[in-house]
Amino acid sequence: MASKSNVKLTIALKEPDLEAEDLEKQARNLVQELKDLDEVEQANLVAVTETPQGSKALGGFLLGILQAEVSIANCQKLLGFLGDRLGGKPIELEVEANGKKLKVSASSRKVTKFMLLKHQ
Repeated sequence: MASKSNVKLTIALKEPDLEAEDLEKQARNLVQELKDLDEVEQANLVAVTETPQGSKALGGFLLGILQAEVSIANCQKLLGFLGDRLGGKPIELEVEANGKKLKVSASSRKVTKFMLLKHQ
């Protein structure tokens, strides 16, 4: 769970046309790019502990799903980076901060769907 001063983002790459190995490679490359950003405090692939419905796992990690944690001040920079880096690729973001969650689906810079999740 994100601390009160940080925002935790779970990023799910949604490219059904990609082979599992290509999706894993894309997720690993994105994690490395996020780790190289000064604004990002943590970036990792999501380990398989609980497989959400519809998810696939490869090598102990959920396929195409990663997490990043940033300060509230750097959240906008990270979202800008993701928009530039992922362009028109479909993604799902789950943003968690201060005990609240927001889930967003997008396939371009225009957000296509969002849902506020209940405080857990």
